[in-house]
Amino acid sequence: MKTVLRVPHDLGTDYAILSHRWTEEVDYLEIVELAKTENRDEIRKRDGYQKIVKSCQQAKIDGLDWLWVDTCCIDKRNSTELSEALNSMFRWYANSRRCYAYLHDVDIFPTTPDYETFAAFNGWPEWFSRGWTLQELIAPTDLQFFNRDWLYIGDKRNLARLLVQITRVPRGVLEDGLAAYGPSVAQVMSWAADRRTTRVEDRAYSLMGLVDVNMPMLYGEGKKAFLRLQLEIIRKSSDQTIFIW
Repeated sequence: MKTVLRVPHDLGTDYAILSHRWTEEVDYLEIVELAKTENRDEIRKRDGYQKIVKSCQQAKIDGLDWLWVDTCCIDKRNSTELSEALNSMFRWYANSRRCYAYLHDVDIFPTTPDYETFAAFNGWPEWFSRGWTLQELIAPTDLQFFNRDWLYIGDKRNLARLLVQITRVPRGVLEDGLAAYGPSVAQVMSWAADRRTTRVEDRAYSLMGLVDVNMPMLYGEGKKAFLRLQLEIIRKSSDQTIFIW
């Protein structure tokens, strides 16, 4: 029997990773218990399950044996595991061999703002409006975009000019990475300014990897999370642009 769930070390394993907008997802427990659960047919019909299947198929095409998906690879019932995962997220995306960005609302990728189709998201696909997907854009070396039917759109290098227009992230960051470009804290904050998160705390937590800090997750603290993030940046860094943000 082939192992389908394992916790490999991210530095010693070639793996693909999925970046996506959460919709109707499948969580860790549902994946673990899938073979035994009575509603497995309902689970398999969900968009979230189909994303996992299609991502696995693409990883197989790319010669990769492992895939990591945030919805089903983190046991969110375990607060320690969740905190560790969120603090490690940037590194996991950065160390992936390939990242698949699934754009669930795209047929043909727009080259100019489409305010009719994407009226709620500044004229661009929803993926570009989410807080967590900023680090998922920047961290991976090889990021490939797919449309709703899992047809390849392009990668972040050949789409770099358009991605700069959409995200305001400089081409140097997209092509060479965060460390090579060395942006200020204020720059990073400006890239995230218009992005949204479902939980208010995630406005802060989704920036941790981008500003290279770690801190415990305290869901329920609300806007205090962003204050803790700022204090942690000040404690660790001499970057004074945090005060002009």
